[in-house]
Amino acid sequence: MSAVKHLDTMDFEQLPLVADLPVPMGPAAPLPVAPLGSSGAVSLTETAVSAGKTVASPKAAPAPKAAAAKINLALPEGVPAYWEEACRQLMRRDRVLKRLIPQLSSQALLPSGSGFGQGQGQDQAFATLARSIVGQQISAKSAKTLWNKFAKLLIEMQPEQVLKLKVDDMRGAGLSARKVDYLVDLALHFTENRLRMDEWPEMGDDEIIAELMSIRGLSRWTAENFLIYYLARPNVLALDDAGLIQGISLNYFSGDPVSRSDAREVAEAWKPWCTVATWYIWRSLEAQPVA
Repeated sequence: MSAVKHLDTMDFEQLPLVADLPVPMGPAAPLPVAPLGSSGAVSLTETAVSAGKTVASPKAAPAPKAAAAKINLALPEGVPAYWEEACRQLMRRDRVLKRLIPQLSSQALLPSGSGFGQGQGQDQAFATLARSIVGQQISAKSAKTLWNKFAKLLIEMQPEQVLKLKVDDMRGAGLSARKVDYLVDLALHFTENRLRMDEWPEMGDDEIIAELMSIRGLSRWTAENFLIYYLARPNVLALDDAGLIQGISLNYFSGDPVSRSDAREVAEAWKPWCTVATWYIWRSLEAQPVA
């Protein structure tokens, strides 16, 4: 009789547990090493494939977009130094100006101011403001005719010359009594040095506007136009200008009525180049400079 017990007669405690069975161990597989200069993504993919896993191939980097063609602006000589850069920034920000500026760039602002203080600069400033007074509340055509008649009374357009004129001669040229009064007050501001022209380059726009509005007959609209046409200030927004409001209405609101608040909201994208934007909105209406 054999001494070996049959399985069905063994005690349960004598059966070996699976966890106690020895596990055969082989040499550890070496980690994949990419050769110098190769892409690590390929080695990683090959390792995953050898392990029976499906890994998507790495996506190729998108091709760089071609740079947009630079628009060549046909700006005339004599424009303010900031004009071209202002145009390019406005075209990037504003859909209307992106269309208008390339079409109208040849009509850029050519400021009349050439100096400050005494001499030629003072005479040009006086002539610009005098012309604004003469042209108040009449059409551009009538204003040009009236200005030519008034200018013929003078040897030169200087404040001292205006003060020598007789009131009857000025009225005979077609000027109203009110405009004669305004022109005399303007001339006195220049001859008595009431304006701080030497300080204008360092003064803010609002300071200059306040100084000019101390002259009889000069409104904020006139002062703002002086900042644009004579001083070439870059960020003037003349919300009292009917042409600007009309241009914003036609170009941005399909001709619907526009409030000052609407216009100011549109102009937020124009800063700090409101003068440049205003110029091209005016040109879109075929407006003529007032000075």
